[in-house]
Amino acid sequence: MAGGEYDVTGIEGAELRRRFAEEARSERPDLSLLCLLVGAAADRTLEEAGLDAAQVELDSLAGQVPFRPGGPRAWAVALRELLGERLGFGGSAADYERLESSLLHHVLERRRGLPILLSVVWIEVARRAGAPVYGVALPGHFVVGFGPPEEQVLVDPFDGGRVLTEHDAGLLVTGATGAPLEPSMLVPAETLDVVRRILNNIRAWAAARPERSDVALWAVELGMLLPSHPARLRYERGQLLAQRGQFVEGAEEMEEYAGLVEVVDAALAERVRQEARAARALLN
Repeated sequence: MAGGEYDVTGIEGAELRRRFAEEARSERPDLSLLCLLVGAAADRTLEEAGLDAAQVELDSLAGQVPFRPGGPRAWAVALRELLGERLGFGGSAADYERLESSLLHHVLERRRGLPILLSVVWIEVARRAGAPVYGVALPGHFVVGFGPPEEQVLVDPFDGGRVLTEHDAGLLVTGATGAPLEPSMLVPAETLDVVRRILNNIRAWAAARPERSDVALWAVELGMLLPSHPARLRYERGQLLAQRGQFVEGAEEMEEYAGLVEVVDAALAERVRQEARAARALLN
């Protein structure tokens, strides 16, 4: 996949993409490494030593968790007391306005971030400490779960690790979607689904800021490296390339997408081909 502009110095763009794709396709993808590679695509100051330092910080935080505090609730409370109360990890509405809130190394430094990145911190620290921990992708608000389904304890890292009742979780879901909490919403999130949701958040952040099409482009391109990614990312990449003046490559990407969707939606395919022709015409 050619044409992406990765604003990095310590990790060259092609090498970053190779490592991200390799990790995403491994048998057990490493959540912290994938998140840090997302950070390396965004932050030119994050070199190899910075990736290592972030992993060391997660190890250090795990070393401060009390040794096997007990059942799921005891684990949840221990992590809340360390990360939320002692160290001040949490979030606020203002954090949604910052790209850094979606980048793990910045979240570790600032101790502020979006719910899903704070949850990554909770998950990675708790996992290293030996806790039965996993992410829970509630609609509109990511949280962390401890223990098996019959003993599940949920915490909200964005709210300093507050332990949630079922009623609390229901309010989060209803507030985001208007729908009630369903048991299917409480299952552990897969690593690649977490990474995909992080990249979607970054794309949404960039979409609200047309001047940051560079961010949108690398987020789309990393998303295309995840297994089973939606074909529409190819169309989105084509649009972004055309917006950034790479008219031929953008048109080619849109034409590829049109070929993929033509069988199921001929009208959409024709509209996309018209966009591709318009992009090519800008070269004249």
